[in-house]
Amino acid sequence: MATSGVVIVDKPADWTSHDVVARVRRLAGTRRVGHAGTLDPMATGVLVLGIDKGTKLLGHLTLTEKVYAATIRLGRSTSTDDAEGEVTAEADASGVADDAVHTGVAALTGPIEQIPPQVSAIKVNGQRAYKLARSGTEVALKARPVTVSEFSVEEVRRTGGFVDVDARVRCSSGTYIRSLARDLGDSLGVGGHLTALRRTRVGPYTAEQAHTLDALAAEFTTVPLAQAVAASFPVRVLSAEEAARISHGNRIAPGTLGPGPIGLFAPGGEVVALAEERPGHTKPIVVFEPA
Repeated sequence: MATSGVVIVDKPADWTSHDVVARVRRLAGTRRVGHAGTLDPMATGVLVLGIDKGTKLLGHLTLTEKVYAATIRLGRSTSTDDAEGEVTAEADASGVADDAVHTGVAALTGPIEQIPPQVSAIKVNGQRAYKLARSGTEVALKARPVTVSEFSVEEVRRTGGFVDVDARVRCSSGTYIRSLARDLGDSLGVGGHLTALRRTRVGPYTAEQAHTLDALAAEFTTVPLAQAVAASFPVRVLSAEEAARISHGNRIAPGTLGPGPIGLFAPGGEVVALAEERPGHTKPIVVFEPA
């Protein structure tokens, strides 16, 4: 059985995130495997998986910043806002100037209100939006606040009546790159959809650190739990007495590392917990080594 920690997978195209989890469960020899944020089947790149005690990290890693390399096609809209959906409209985009593309991208940068795709995992009255969409039920999804810290155009290519835009996106958790493609096309009056997507970073984990499933089958490689926590969160080293208190779920005196989450380590280097700073004390929110 693999040791507790995280595994950085380079997800292949046409695999669901659940497919990857199922494969890694077999490779790791444990069912305690989960992922920190899904990727659509079409997308490739960084998928962070937790193994055993590493699954306790996942809810906190999903909130970290993510980076993508994307290709957006202007001139065609689809039912899913990506290349896997049915074509719903086409328009000649050959008259869209490069300057207009840059202006449209700039308008979608920063704190924005974004409507998720109709085919998404957002819940509407307890049901997933994609299930409602596939049953023919149209739902009005509410806009949600997200932050697009960077939306930069790297290349503009022209093919017939289409304009293909290669872009780099750095954004908060919960941002849909498909929605950015749709909204960019709509703002330019020609429609748009996503044709390629690769996630290159999740928090501290980059594509250069990711392993293919074939490589993991040959040599299963994990980031040990203590190393994963230290890479993702501020670190506070406790006294033996503090570590004992935290391992029992008790509070300790406050630190100076911000609100958290904060990785709490025993004097010997073992990771004990994740914690948050509250007025006058530090409170454990995840305990890895209960006493």
